[in-house]
Parts: sequence; structure tokens; C-alpha cells
Amino acid sequence: MANSDDPLISYRERLTCNFPQLGQVFPDCMAEAAQRLTPPGIEAYLAGASLVCMIGRGFEPVLVYLEEMPRVAAQLGEGSLELVSQTVWKMSRTPNGKAILPFLQTIAEAARRLGSLELLERYIGLILELMTRTTGSIHGFHTTIPSPGLPEMLDQMPQLLRHLSVRGLGNWMDYGIRNYGKHPERQKEYFSLQSADSRAVLQRERHGTLFADQERQLDLYLKALWDLKEHLVPYSEGWDDPRKPQPYCDDLGIRIPDVYDDRNGVRGIDRYRATLAHLAAHKRWSGHTVADNFSPFQRLAIELFEDSRVEQLALRLYPGLHPLWLALHPKPGEDDCDPAQESCIRHRLILLSRAILDPGHGYRNPDILEFVERFRDLLAQGEASTQGMVELGLAFIARTRRQQDQMARVYFHDTEVDYRDDNRHLWRFIEEGDEEETAPNRRPQRRAEELQGLPPRHYPEWDYRSQTYRPDWVSLYESLHPSGDAAIIDRLLAKHAALAKRLKRILDLLKPQHQVRVRYQEEGSELDLDIAIRSLIDFRCGFTPDPRINMSHRPDDRDIAVMLLLDLSESLNETPAGASQTILELSQEAVALLGWSVDRLGDEFAIAGFSSNTRHEVRYQHIKGYGESWDDRVKGRLAALEARWSTRMGAALRHAAHYLEARPAEKKLLLILTDGRPSDIDVEDERLLIEDARQAVREIKQQGIYPYCINLDAGADDYVRDIFGKQYSVIDRVERLPERLPQLFLALTG
Repeated sequence: MANSDDPLISYRERLTCNFPQLGQVFPDCMAEAAQRLTPPGIEAYLAGASLVCMIGRGFEPVLVYLEEMPRVAAQLGEGSLELVSQTVWKMSRTPNGKAILPFLQTIAEAARRLGSLELLERYIGLILELMTRTTGSIHGFHTTIPSPGLPEMLDQMPQLLRHLSVRGLGNWMDYGIRNYGKHPERQKEYFSLQSADSRAVLQRERHGTLFADQERQLDLYLKALWDLKEHLVPYSEGWDDPRKPQPYCDDLGIRIPDVYDDRNGVRGIDRYRATLAHLAAHKRWSGHTVADNFSPFQRLAIELFEDSRVEQLALRLYPGLHPLWLALHPKPGEDDCDPAQESCIRHRLILLSRAILDPGHGYRNPDILEFVERFRDLLAQGEASTQGMVELGLAFIARTRRQQDQMARVYFHDTEVDYRDDNRHLWRFIEEGDEEETAPNRRPQRRAEELQGLPPRHYPEWDYRSQTYRPDWVSLYESLHPSGDAAIIDRLLAKHAALAKRLKRILDLLKPQHQVRVRYQEEGSELDLDIAIRSLIDFRCGFTPDPRINMSHRPDDRDIAVMLLLDLSESLNETPAGASQTILELSQEAVALLGWSVDRLGDEFAIAGFSSNTRHEVRYQHIKGYGESWDDRVKGRLAALEARWSTRMGAALRHAAHYLEARPAEKKLLLILTDGRPSDIDVEDERLLIEDARQAVREIKQQGIYPYCINLDAGADDYVRDIFGKQYSVIDRVERLPERLPQLFLALTG
């Protein structure tokens, strides 16, 4: 029988759980539950805890449920108790038992962010959907395996909910399931926010006021109110970096966050205005000073006084900024920091900053009050100066510095004024040191490995199944192709001397003559004697003479830019039937003849090769640039061609078009030489890369570029028409490639 005089005993008897650790925590948990829950709620709370205990995952899930659920129920309603416990039960009936603890550990934060039981239900529905869609099985063994992505997503859930609505979370999750459902390791990378496309999709689904939506309005704001025409460059605040980024100015422009949420009653767009006003004030009134002779603490104080000075000057022009800055500026308590336990240097400085901005601050510290008055006295005399703030900052540090300021533990709470910049523009560094990286007009020395290539360029990829782009899906690395023996190419050209002789006759006809004669003109620059004599004969014979007896001249310059893109995949190492050379060797001969031909014509001409090893590594190698002549350097790179890996064509097409589009030529031709269909080892659906290449061709045409494919696969008609339409040729006999390639080029451009 339960003892009615002791409710705790009654509660304990209704909790069917026998972990010995329970006795230590149960009284405190029940005390909180009794304060927050109704009697029916307490019954549901104990029933839920009993259910969590029955799943057999140890004591820790029970402890988390007991500790967290009273607060969740008080916030969202007592229906959340059964909802959460039943979710735990469902998860325990699958191989995903290890995900139960992180689910319970994040439920309180989820409840706080979501704010309603309805949204919590939708949130839990998403978790169960991920679990269902990614829990796999091993066929033939009747064995199921847990979801690789579920624990990873739950670990990241606090961060995800800071930046995504429930709808945005669902979109982000669905993208990961669709694209990585069958790839456990890549699924883990996506749901742990380690992959580039995971972050890209997160950025796309983030809530708040996006910079991209307000860029024009902010540009006009700077121009109209501050007479500034600065380039605004967004950066992301979405990641848990050790050092939180701040707005700043550099040579490229003004750097500001890519998204702002509403805060303290201030809309996101007004937060942008507050930030830009502060930065614009610095640009108008701040000077520079040498940083080397000041300690970090001194620089902090100088920056604070300078921030306050430019804001006070801005308020003289635009008093409406004051409520914005006041709402966004932290207001720490005067006694919040314990100097015996941690360094209070940042706390004192932010108190001073708040006191300058807020006349009704209410602080009593005599040092704070004295330096606020000294600051106001300087501003009363005019605009003051940056140098004046330097002297104030040094004096404040000298007056208030304590030994405890050197403690490793620094008080940071409510000391970040996030609408202000990091003040790197104030400082000039003479001595090289750790701070040099923040000084403008300095460039760090490039590492040796950076000289060998460029950082990856990310391209989207078309998913025909969802009819959307996968953002930043492909990483393309470009480099200069290694060089070999140029004499090899010279020998290949000598081998085809007879063909070169025939080509020369055609080239001479196509070669620009700069001026072409235009006959049969009534008015012209000179008399056309043949036509004039014929007209005179007609006149003498009594016929009406042709009056068009003059001729003129017009320029005849070829204005063509060409990019030859070579497929350098592993299949080029094969020797086709009936041939004595590999496809790669035949391609070298053909490209050598084409390069020689184009050089004689004088057209703008570039050559590049590509291959791929999954979407993470598409290699794009420059063989000849537009600014290079047909010389031994180019021949040496062509002689060193190697074939390896696969054919991820879409990204290579987009990158080649990137260079070709920049040429000023009237006509632009992109020639693609390949021996097979687009493919890669990380793609199972053979239609996927074909459709992406087709989409890339559409993009290229919209850029005013004419793409044309030369395919060496006898069976290419099955797919090449889908990609290039009618703009392709199939060379069935690969051994004829050296002859056909230059001829095709001349036909396309002549």
C-alpha cells in the first residue's frame, strides 16, 4: 500500500524503474515536476519515464527524460510528455537505439526554439521520417542496419534550429536523404554539416533577413545617407567557429553577415542599417594609428573610445540611429563579473561603452563616470580625433588595470556589440607579428603548394529527377598541365606532312586578307575596269550599259575564339579495333594538327583537358591559353598528356565556358573531343550525368557560345543527340581522327 502521507513514496511506486542511481535524483526531479505539472501531467510524466526505462538503454535516457520534460511540458503543454515517450518507444523498436539519448538531450532546446506543441509534433515527425527512410537492410541476411545520418543530425540539431524553420529543416533533411540515402559515409558527412553541399543547402534554407534580398536597398541607404558607394560583401555566421566573425572593412569593401534575425524588437533590415551606419561613420571620421607600441588591452580600450566617438558624431546627423544602437548594445550588470574568478577587462570596457551611449545607464563606478565625462568634454569641443581617443584609452587602462586582468579565464557574457566592426581599419603594423594578418594592404606570402594550382571552384549539378540544381555539388581543381618533350609533337606533324600540305591550301583560302573587294557598285573608291569596259561595249552596241562600274573594299577579319576541351578519361588508353595506336595517341596527333592549323589562321585558341574522380575531384588542366602562341611550351604539355579516371562532363563544360565567355570575339566555338558518355564512379544512374551535361549545354548556348561535340564512340548516337542536339559528329573510324578533326574545325569556322 502506498503511504498517502508521503507523496514522494507514492510517486516512486508508480515509476516502474529500478536503477539504483534513481534514488539520488528522483526527489529533486519530482519537486520540479510538482511545481510545473498538474496531477494528470504528473501521471503522464511518470508513465513516460517508466516507458523510457523499459526500453533497456540504461539509466542515462531515464535521467534526461526526468530532468528535461517538466520544463518542456510547462512550455508546450503536457501533451508533449506522451509524445516524447512514445517517440522514444518507436525508436527503441528499430536498430536506432543509440539515437535515443541525443534525441532526448536536444528536446529541451527544440521545444524552446519551436515554441508550440504543433511544431514539436512536426519536428518529431521529421526525425522519424529520417529514421525510416535511411534505416537499411542487408539483403540475403535479413539484417537491418541503423540510420547513419540520424545520430549525426541530432548532434547538430541545436545549430540547425538556430538557423532553420521546421520547414527549412525538412527541406534540408530531404535533400540529404535523396542524394545520400544509399551512401552511409557521405550521409554522415552531410548530416554532420561537414560537406560543402550540406552547408550550401543550409544557407539556402536559413530564415531571417537575407542580405541577398536587401542588397539594393542597403546600397541606396549608404549612397543616400552617407554618400558612400562601397561594395558590400556578405559572409556567413552560420558555423560554430572558434572566433565569431564580426563586420569589417577591407580592400574589397564592407563585409557584413549574409543574414540577420530580428533581435530585441529590432528588425533584421534595421540591424543591417545599424551596422552600416557604424561602419560608414568610421569611414568618414576615423584615422589610422600604428599598433605596434600598444598592448592588446590598450588596443581594446582605444577601439572602444573610437567606436563611441564616431557614433556620437553620427547621432548629430541622424538622431534616429540612437534607439537602434541602444536596443542592440548589451547592457551588462555592474556587478556581473567577479574579479576574483576571472578577468573583467572586457566587462569594464563594455560598461563604459554603454554609459557613453545611454545617459540613463545607472552605473555608479567612479572611474566609469569620470571617463564618460572626459569623453563628453572632448566631443563638446568639436569632432575630437582618433588620436584623442588613443590618449583616453591609454589613460583608462592605466587607471583601471588590475592584476586579475591577466587571468586566463576572461568574462565574455554580454560584452559583444555585434553591430560594430572589428576595427582592423584603425591599425597599421610595422613589425611582423601575429597581428599582421589583420592589417590592410598586406598580403601573406603564398605557400609553395598554392603556386601549383588554384583553390577548388564549386559548380552546381542538375538533378533531372527533382528538376533542380544541386548547389556547389562539384569541386573542380584547375592547374597547368605538366610539360614533356616538344620534339614528340614535331615528329607527329612531320608524320602528317602530306595532310598538312592539303590543309595549307584550304587555310590560305580562309586566312584573312584584311580587305575584300566588293564589285558592282554605282559609287565606290575606284573604277572596276572589267565592268567599265563591258559597259562601254554595251553602250557602243546600243544597249543600256550597267551603271555599277565601281568597286569598294571592306575589312575581312575572322573574329573567332575557340576552346578545345579534351576528355582525358581512362578509356583513352584503349586501342580501338583496326588501329595500331591508342585513342590518346591519335588524339595527340589530331590536336597537334589542329593547333598548327589554327595558329596559321590566327584565331584565338585555347586547349584544356579534363577528367574526374567523383564529384569531389574534377581535374581541369590548361594545355594552351589564349595568350600563348603555338610554341614548344604548348607542344611540351600536349606531348605529356595522360588519361585517367572518369568523364564528369557538365562541370568541365561550365568551366570552359567561363573562360570562353570572357573573350571579346564575335563568334565563340566550344569544341568537345570525347570517346564516350558522361560517367563517374560515384554515380549509379547513367542518365544523371547525361542530363547534367545536357543542361550545361543549354547554359552555354544562353551565353552566346556554340558548342560542338566530336565523339569517337561508334554507339554515341544513343546519347550524344540528347546532350548536343544536332551539334555533333561521330567518327566511327578513330584512326582517321588526325585527318577529320582539322577538317571539321575548318568546316565549322570557314
